[in-house]
Amino acid sequence: MHSIWKVASDPHERVLTIPNALTMARIVLSPYIGYLIVQGDCGLALAGCVIFGLTDALDGYIARKYNMSSFVGSIIDPAADKMLMTVLTLALAYNGLLPTVLAAVIVGRDVALSFAAFFIRWATLPPPKSLKRYFDLSIPSVEVRPTLISKWNTALQLLLMGSTLSSPVFGIPADWIGLVALQWITGATTITSGVGYLFSKDAVHLEKL
Repeated sequence: MHSIWKVASDPHERVLTIPNALTMARIVLSPYIGYLIVQGDCGLALAGCVIFGLTDALDGYIARKYNMSSFVGSIIDPAADKMLMTVLTLALAYNGLLPTVLAAVIVGRDVALSFAAFFIRWATLPPPKSLKRYFDLSIPSVEVRPTLISKWNTALQLLLMGSTLSSPVFGIPADWIGLVALQWITGATTITSGVGYLFSKDAVHLEKL
């Protein structure tokens, strides 16, 4: 399966919507969840993750139900998920609940993909190109849809972070074989999905305006 990059034709669109507001609330919530983990309050952090997931489902439902889907939403919604994932990865690694090498693989892949996304945003931005227009999210350029392996990897990362965060809450040893196996599988799919995005010649499909 390949990524699909669809260029939008509408030069401007509405940014302030209920789904986008909920997404921004999740972005604000993420650093607080990380703070709770660093402070050792994994129970409250786990509750915060549940709230994060519920609002994620809610904004998706509202966007579909009331036709509020937008290019901005397609950018900030996965960005919010990635922000939480990065915060969880770093905070859990800081507390010794997640291997440092695995944390580096997960964060490193996301950093590499972020640089690629910045480049593609500039390359596909309708003229005239400027920094002001570059950061104007009401001007669509491309819509990013993840590959199948990336979707599986995201699910595995979520499962790993949830399981790792839950382990001290429910008294599960950090070296439990189930967690260790999940770490190896997640690490392998993280690398595979990153290589697929960066080096597959069919991974990006652009349509001219």
